[in-house]
This record gives sequence, C-alpha cells and structure tokens, in this order.
Amino acid sequence: MTADIEKRLRLDGQVALITGAASGLGAHFSHVLGSAGASLMLTGRRLGPLETQADALRARGVRVWVSAMDIRDEHDVNRAFEALAAEAGRSPDIVINNAGITDTTSALSRDMDAWTDIVDTNLNGAMRVSRAAAQAMQAQGTGGAIVNVASILGLRVAGHVAAYSASKAGLIQLTKSLALEWARHDIRVNALAPGYIETPLNQAFFQSEQGQKLIKRIPQRRLGAPESLDGPLLLLCSEAGRYMTGSVLTVDGGHMVSSL
Repeated sequence: MTADIEKRLRLDGQVALITGAASGLGAHFSHVLGSAGASLMLTGRRLGPLETQADALRARGVRVWVSAMDIRDEHDVNRAFEALAAEAGRSPDIVINNAGITDTTSALSRDMDAWTDIVDTNLNGAMRVSRAAAQAMQAQGTGGAIVNVASILGLRVAGHVAAYSASKAGLIQLTKSLALEWARHDIRVNALAPGYIETPLNQAFFQSEQGQKLIKRIPQRRLGAPESLDGPLLLLCSEAGRYMTGSVLTVDGGHMVSSL
C-alpha cells in the first residue's frame, strides 16, 4: 500500500510551470515538484534569481527552463507558454499560480494605484496564467492540474491587508468557478490556502512581541514551515488527487477553526 501511494504522488514525465519561482514559496515548490520527478519551467520578473534557482535544481538532476514573465502582461504570459512548448515540446501538465504581492497600508491611506497593482497581480494575473494554461492543456488533450496559492486571509480577514484579502478571496472563488467550467476537459483547478508560514522575510516580525502574540492565537501555538505545504501541494498536483477539483486546502495549524 505504501509503495502504491508513493507512486501515485510521483510526477515523473510531467512538466510544471511555476510563477513567482525566484524566491520564497515559489522557489520551495520548485524543489518539491522537481524532487517528485517533474520537469520545470520557472517564471518570474527577475531572470537572475530564476537562473540561480535553476542551477541549483539542475545540480540535483532536475530538467529546468526559465522564462522572465510579468503576469500583469497577457503578451508576456503567452510568450512564456510558447517558450515552454518550444523547449519541452509540449504544454504543461501542472501550473502553480504562486506569484503575488501585498502591503500593510490601511484602506484609508492606500493609494488606489497600489490597490490596483495588488489585485491585478494576485487575481487578474492568476486568471491570465490559468487561461493560457487551460487553452494549452485543452489543445494538448491530456488535461492537467492548476493550483492557485491563496491564503487564509481570503477566508477570514486581518487589519491593514484589505487589497490582499480581497484579491485572495477573489482567487478562491475564481478557483471554484474555473474548476466547474474546465472539469469536462479534465483540467483540475484547486487552491492551497496557507496560514502563517515562517520564511526569512517574516522571521524578525514573528520574533517580536506582536508576532509572538499572533502565534499564541494559532491553535497549534506554532508557525508552519514551507515543508508543511509539501504534502498538500503534491496531492493537488498528482494522480493521488485526481478526483479533487474546486477544493480549497487550508494549511494553517487550525487557525481557521479558532474561536472568534
């Protein structure tokens, strides 16, 4: 039984495209999918860091290509999918919509241009990539898996992140809508909704008094690590999750079920 489960979680022979792959969770996801056997197209705005990630993966025997891509630009998105088809000889089997931005300005103080940029990146950008992915998957006729990286802030709110919360809530509803539309094409669309995951970018905050208070509100009384997302990610990408579409997996130490 164990060997069968491990086999169904493997991604051998599959091609995955990851947005926002230069750093953070995107970089971590590239190592997870590469270790599971997938070939990878790493995309992001900065080509240099993408090449650094690609070199590290190639050193481990992973087949990798890179493409600069701004998900706010539809032509840029289409060009990256064309580049993948040219390099890999096929369309992606898996797409991870990971790219996203935020800030912590209050709604009254926020410049509307900043609001628009967050929503255009987190929501519209994911739609641009998902459309391009679905068109390529449908044309190829093999179906595929799209995983949208949402957030528990798309399900519940916190202060001073109105644009981020609204964009992630929209992304969750978009996930469900696209899952319904594209199920007939064997294209699965699911969302991963992390809670508070410790990364080098937020370590200082979580070591502060305010950060420690926030951790105490998590039922498990601890932060997640990037590795906490590995199992759910592989489930949504692999044969093991073939009957899942339109799902939202929260990985949050019980934060979503904590009392108000």
